[in-house]
Amino acid sequence: MAFDVDWVYGGEHLWTGHHVSVAEANEALADVDAQLFDPDPKSKSGASARVLGYSRTAEAVLVVILVHREDRPNAWWGANGWRANSTDRRIYREGEQP
Repeated sequence: MAFDVDWVYGGEHLWTGHHVSVAEANEALADVDAQLFDPDPKSKSGASARVLGYSRTAEAVLVVILVHREDRPNAWWGANGWRANSTDRRIYREGEQP
């Protein structure tokens, strides 16, 4: 799964809020076993997507939140990300829908 993601708006928050780097988030997005949930089933607005993927650098499954870009088809804004909790790790491991 390949993602065209721009972190210009979310990159700083990613680090300051959750100590996840853009490089780690991009590794999770590049994971061949990454799972995309679009729309994000936990989103209140329904405007975001959720990706569960593994980052080797972080040595963790990460949750990465993306928002569709209106100005470029098939491109995303990187919005947020954090280390997955036990529920999201199980979903990633078992390959099931939340």
